[in-house]
Amino acid sequence: MNYIVLDLEWNQADDLKTKLENELLFEIIEIGAVKLNSDKEQIDSFHELIKPQVFDRMNQVTGEIVHINIKELENCRSFKEVAEDFIRWCGEDYIFCTWGNLDLPELQKNMDFYNMTHLSEKPFAYYDVQKLFSIAYEDKKKRRTLQYAVEFLNLKEEVPFHRADADAVYTAEILKKIAEKEDVFKNYSFDTYHLPKSKVEEINVVFDDYAKYISREFSSKVLAMNDKDVVSTRCFLCNEKTRKRIPWFSNNGKSYYSVMVCPKHGNIKGKIRMKKSPDDKIYVVKTMKQINVEAVDDIIDKRNQIREGRKERRHRT
Repeated sequence: MNYIVLDLEWNQADDLKTKLENELLFEIIEIGAVKLNSDKEQIDSFHELIKPQVFDRMNQVTGEIVHINIKELENCRSFKEVAEDFIRWCGEDYIFCTWGNLDLPELQKNMDFYNMTHLSEKPFAYYDVQKLFSIAYEDKKKRRTLQYAVEFLNLKEEVPFHRADADAVYTAEILKKIAEKEDVFKNYSFDTYHLPKSKVEEINVVFDDYAKYISREFSSKVLAMNDKDVVSTRCFLCNEKTRKRIPWFSNNGKSYYSVMVCPKHGNIKGKIRMKKSPDDKIYVVKTMKQINVEAVDDIIDKRNQIREGRKERRHRT
C-alpha cells in the first residue's frame, strides 16, 4: 500500500455578495502531493496549479498567505482535468495522509461541484498527520501548526510554507519521522464526507485506549438517543455489560456524557457528539475510554453544575 500525502490551497470570495452568490465556498487552486511506498520512501510527486472558474479575484488574505496571483492561474488547466489526473496518479492501493482534517472534505466538495465520481460512497480511513504528531510527541490533544512540527523535529526548511507542493513535502517528512514509532500508525482517522447509509456501514473501531463509533443519519436527536447502538454502554474492551454509574446527560443537546463501570476494566467514560449532516439530519460520533477516579469526579461535578443551573433558571421563571 502507498501513502498519498496531500495538501491543497484554495481561494474564497473576496466580498460577501460574491460569497452569497456561489454554492462553492472554497475553490481549490493548487494540488500538491507526495507518494510514499509501504516503507515510507518517496517514489513520486504531483503538483499543479488550477485555473479558477468560480472566483475571478484572489481573496486578499489568501493571496498574502499563499503568494499566488490570480494572473498566474489564467493559463492553467481546470480543476476537473487536474483532479482526474491526480486520482489516476494515486493508483489503486493507497491511503490519504493530510495535515489536519480539512483537505479531504474540500477536495470532495470541489469534485461534487463538477459532478465527478466520488472518492467513496461511505466513510473511509485516512491518516491525520497533525493528530499523529501529537500522539507521537505530545499529549494527544494539542494540534500544532505544520511549521511548529517541522521546527520541533529539526527538519530542513528549504522552501516557504503555505504552498501545496512544499507543505506536502514537509508533511511527508514528518510522516517518515513518525514512522519510527510504528504503533502510532494504529491511530487512523475517518473521513465522514459521505456518512454510513445503514447499520451495516456504521463505523465501530477500537484503538489502544479508546473506541469510536460513527452512526448512520437520524432525522432527530430523539431518534438518535433511542437507538440501542448509540446509547450502548457495553465495555469496548471486553464487550461485557457494564453498570451505569452516571446515565447519559447533556447541557446543550450537542454533547452527552455517561460513566459506566466494567467489573474487569473499571470506570469508562462515554461521550456522544451530535453532528449535523449535509442533508440537515443528525449523526452521532461516540467515543468510549477508560478513566480514573479524578475524571469521574469531574464528570459528576459537570452534571451537578448543569442541574443547579436548571434549578436557577426554573426559579427565575
